[in-house]
Amino acid sequence: MKLLLTTLNAKYIHTNLAIRYLKKSVENIIKDIEIQEYTINHHNDYIISEIYKKQPDILCFSCYIWNIETILYITKNIKKIMPETIIVLGGPEVSFETKELMESNDSIDIVVIGEGEIVFKNLIDCLSKENDYSKISGIAYRGKGDIFINQKEKNPSLEEIPFPYDEELLTKDKIVYYESSRGCPYNCQYCLSSADQGVRYLPIERVKNELKYLIDAEVKQIKFVDRTFNANKDFALEIMKFIIANNKEKTNFHFEVTADLLGEEMLTLLKEVPVGLFQFEIGVQSTNEETLKEIDRKMDFEKLKEKVNIISSYRNIHQHLDLIVGLPKEDYYTFRKSFEDVFSLRPEKLQIGFLKLLKGSGLRAKALEYNYVYLDTPPYEVLENDSLSYGEIIRLKGIEEMVEIYWNSRIFNTSIEVIIQNFYANAFRFFEELWKFWEKNGYHHTSHGKNRLYEILLEFYQQKDFHKLNTFKEVLKFDFLKNTRTSSLPSFFIRVEEECFKNSCHEFLQQKENIDKYLPNYADQPAKQIIKKVHFEPFLYDVIQLEENPTILSEADEKVITVLFDYDLSSKAIDHSRYYIVSI
Repeated sequence: MKLLLTTLNAKYIHTNLAIRYLKKSVENIIKDIEIQEYTINHHNDYIISEIYKKQPDILCFSCYIWNIETILYITKNIKKIMPETIIVLGGPEVSFETKELMESNDSIDIVVIGEGEIVFKNLIDCLSKENDYSKISGIAYRGKGDIFINQKEKNPSLEEIPFPYDEELLTKDKIVYYESSRGCPYNCQYCLSSADQGVRYLPIERVKNELKYLIDAEVKQIKFVDRTFNANKDFALEIMKFIIANNKEKTNFHFEVTADLLGEEMLTLLKEVPVGLFQFEIGVQSTNEETLKEIDRKMDFEKLKEKVNIISSYRNIHQHLDLIVGLPKEDYYTFRKSFEDVFSLRPEKLQIGFLKLLKGSGLRAKALEYNYVYLDTPPYEVLENDSLSYGEIIRLKGIEEMVEIYWNSRIFNTSIEVIIQNFYANAFRFFEELWKFWEKNGYHHTSHGKNRLYEILLEFYQQKDFHKLNTFKEVLKFDFLKNTRTSSLPSFFIRVEEECFKNSCHEFLQQKENIDKYLPNYADQPAKQIIKKVHFEPFLYDVIQLEENPTILSEADEKVITVLFDYDLSSKAIDHSRYYIVSI
């Protein structure tokens, strides 16, 4: 008997955790098992033909909102050409409204509902022996022209679940997903984690052993999928200490944390974390008290703000803060307030998501109460509700695009700060006007290269007729060079030409005291080698002073300075370069 476990990932760099758990769960039952991962960018005919070539007896798909429609198309056609193959689906997208799904898709033979490792093991054991599987808990199946759903049993302890990556040759350029716990202590009504109460943890020594295995494999990123990683403070602290002690400087760790729960001991530890080792995702979702009450979300935003600011001061951890558009009682103006509250923290990334009414979520069950209009096919995204019109949502999508391009990219920060702090009462208004400009000029119809994005921001500044244009051009050039190692500049920047400038730069790099002071990483390297890794640029204004205090734009006087940019930073660093004013 041959078993094929497969799925369609959203991107090539992703790995699917679920099918690896399932494979390890049944390895002592069946020997001919294969994992095959595709992506949603693969052509349907290609996937069907590849599956056909493998001729599995049992074909299993892991199903999510991003792949379910494609999977249903594939299974329908696989069943036509391989009618004897048993098709099994599992995952969050098929664990709710299961009977309706199977009634409308007769190619599906069995659905594993909820957590699948133990259920799947029992199912494969029955199938391998050609036994009756109709009594197995936690499955839906066809029989005598009808569909039957067997009650789920209590979720197993995590000690029963195998390590999914054991003996796997891991690809270093992919994200590896890992969980040290399942469940969530909270009951947020937009999230599927609210369907199960309580949190279960792996034994801490097992977590350490498994993380050591992944660290030794030198994977690029380990992304913890724990819904609230620091729900148990002592457990989280011990894991982080272990990671720091065993860090090989090859792997980055991503955690979803509740910032307002971070204690003093954790903050003290985080201060000493190597740059780029940790990355935090912090779900704010909304700061509107009425909205938080409706979705049953508990959060102390004042504490969250305090902790985020403390971590920001360390300059060693990327922080991604999340907001959701479309939550109950959150209209355009209260969302603007939520945006301002979060943007004021200046996170490395502000992720604006749009509410999806997921099967099994509390908000989907209350859709009529809030007059939700939403897509009836995946991803079930909200189109409008009694607080937000569709027109307002598409405007917020435009603002989200501007935030993604001009803030989350981290390559326009000084320029954005100069514009906001000199010409706008708040950041939301800036991104709103930038979107109106972007849309009016038709820039949303196509993608744009990096240089063109700088030019478009300059066009916006000019179109708004903001004063001190030449000063802003220098600030924009400063942003460009902070984030781009280049010997040439786009033509829309001012180039300050100074006689014998190149010779002066070489002479600067030949002086040992200059290398010791500014570029100690290049000690003992000849100037002709160092010049390839750094950049000198004259500016007409003191752009570093403007970066430190953007509000002094009006007072900035012409003053020629030379800035040395050093690009020899770790790829995990928050900044792309170091820079200093030097005398040439």
